[in-house]
Amino acid sequence: MENPIRRTPVNRFFTALAQVVSCVFHPLFLPTYFFLYLVLRYPFEFAGLFGWQLNLRIFGVFWMTAFFPAFAVFLLWRLKFSNGIQLKTQKERIIPYVITMFFYWWMYYLSRNFTDQPAMLKPFYLGIFMASAIGLVLNNFFKVSLHAMGMGGLLTVVFLTAYQYAFADGWVLTLAVFATALVVLARQWVSDHTDKDLIVGLLVGSLTQGLAWWVVG
Repeated sequence: MENPIRRTPVNRFFTALAQVVSCVFHPLFLPTYFFLYLVLRYPFEFAGLFGWQLNLRIFGVFWMTAFFPAFAVFLLWRLKFSNGIQLKTQKERIIPYVITMFFYWWMYYLSRNFTDQPAMLKPFYLGIFMASAIGLVLNNFFKVSLHAMGMGGLLTVVFLTAYQYAFADGWVLTLAVFATALVVLARQWVSDHTDKDLIVGLLVGSLTQGLAWWVVG
């Protein structure tokens, strides 16, 4: 029987808020957010890209890292390979992991040949590919949190970017820490993830970004 406390207006408000936070900071959106962050904070790194060219580059990042993986998940659901788009079970996450790995690797491959965008994008794309690969392996044992993995990676790459450019970006770093904590709390509230799922997700996302930056940064 459902706990009556879970039906209180306050609880419903926090549940709705946690769901909004989970959607806004969905892992598939984070590469686009990081790209936009670079555009806004380091515009000098996009030499030669103006107007529609820059907008096309932003659209391309969203298209390859968010739309196509999300569309693939939608097709899996409609073809009855999964019970929904939320991928609540470990089995349902296997194919989406493989699909996102492909697109992240492709973005890393392309980033090696671009000279008109920040060098930090190369280790970033490699990092999210590595995180997806490790997540796929860990998925055989427990349901590591994709949200935590994404936010751990985003937080780390923002710190590394500030370090790389020796740029005092304190308020952005503070927002990144706050957003990471908010997402973890939201997933604790509305998902069935354990503390282990969340902590391991943060560590995987963070360590893979650090390793990728050390290797190719």
